[in-house]
Amino acid sequence: MPKHAVYTIPVCVDLDGTLVNTNTLHETFLATLGRPNALSALPVWLRAGKARLKQELARRANLDPALLPYNESLLAYLHAQKQAGQRLILVTAADQSLAEKVSAHLGLFDEVIASDGRRNLRGAEKAKVLVERFGSRGFVYAGNDHTDLAVWREAASAILVNVSPAVARTTAALVPVDLQVERRQALGRALLEALRPYQWVKNCLVFVPIITANALMDMTAWLHAFVLFLAFCAVASSLYFLNDLTDLAADRQHPRKKARPFARGALPITTGLVFMPVLFLGGSGLAIASGAGWIVLLYALLSLAYSLWLKALPLVDVFVLAILYTLRVFAGGEVTGHRVSLWLLAFSSFFFFSLAIVKRVSELMLRQNKVQAIARRGYTQDDLTILQFMGVSASFVAALVLALYVQSPEIASRYVRPALLWFIVPSVLFWECHIWLATVRGQMHDDPIIYAARDWTSRLIGVSLVLILLLAATPL
Repeated sequence: MPKHAVYTIPVCVDLDGTLVNTNTLHETFLATLGRPNALSALPVWLRAGKARLKQELARRANLDPALLPYNESLLAYLHAQKQAGQRLILVTAADQSLAEKVSAHLGLFDEVIASDGRRNLRGAEKAKVLVERFGSRGFVYAGNDHTDLAVWREAASAILVNVSPAVARTTAALVPVDLQVERRQALGRALLEALRPYQWVKNCLVFVPIITANALMDMTAWLHAFVLFLAFCAVASSLYFLNDLTDLAADRQHPRKKARPFARGALPITTGLVFMPVLFLGGSGLAIASGAGWIVLLYALLSLAYSLWLKALPLVDVFVLAILYTLRVFAGGEVTGHRVSLWLLAFSSFFFFSLAIVKRVSELMLRQNKVQAIARRGYTQDDLTILQFMGVSASFVAALVLALYVQSPEIASRYVRPALLWFIVPSVLFWECHIWLATVRGQMHDDPIIYAARDWTSRLIGVSLVLILLLAATPL
């Protein structure tokens, strides 16, 4: 059948995994977790039936239908059908209240048939209701997985959305297939993207104590630091999963974060709920093996508190971010035996405090013309000037502490030509000024460390710093 041909029978469209690239039950579950007494009430609702559970969750979650990740290809097809006079019906196992919100938002559907707190319209139950309503072969059905096979057996024809090859073959043997919408992004690729491997560059801070101690030939220290690096990567990725899952609504309103796998519906929420504890336990095991178990645990607890509560508190959020950066340096010193001096801790604190403020300023720059709070943040556009002042000031204080650090007796005893280390100070200060200039020009990514890894000026300065350290440490 031609793609935009009009049927003489109604087109029934599933919601979860079909019209939207997510599962609304999982979305409402996540949105309800933070509500008082929600966890204790879940078993009670479930004992009353899955339809009751969906009803209670939908009532409390209050999802905004405008923020759901819709299947744009299917929507375009349905709009064309609607304009041609086709009757469209939303038929879903989601709760009636949620389905009606989606229908009202889209303005496409003539009728909504959904779960009502007593009857769960999934699989055979959905097929039964549609046959009673329209008769066998009296409707076209758009669905997405094996649970829809029972419906397709009774349908006149099928529209397949994001189905697996096995489901596509089975459906084609049951009923004519009028349209097949392309499958979503490969799960493995979306999972890798959700791990945020580009963020792992921040965990290279664990190697800093080896470099500052001029212990480049200490292979044991490098091995312990590498195990710690892997531990931080695994734990950090598990926390990224948690952050993405608890921040879905805010991410979908962000100009860049809306493209994250969970936000756009490329990765199922259940996948995140499975991999999150696996990554955390694996990372914790590596941390214990490296000898920094308590530090990584502290990092995880602070990160968790940040994701759930502290990110909404102005100033508290940037101080916590600075601590999280500094903890990586401190942990590297503990596991390698080259413990971090108070000088290096002081420099790291001011340096990373400045970078943390860069993140907030870059977010506010995106809303330059809007005096409003950032979603799940405590800042408004009016705070931009004072934040810039605090961040730039911290950069210069960090450079001052670094200048005092490189002339300390502790450093002088480790290098052949310690005077050369003075060139590090203007190099670092130049880089900090470069970062701030990029920020106020609106060129900064959300994380300055990631920006630096992709920026040729930052790379050039990084190479110069390495050369300075080598020249200072190597005899002629």
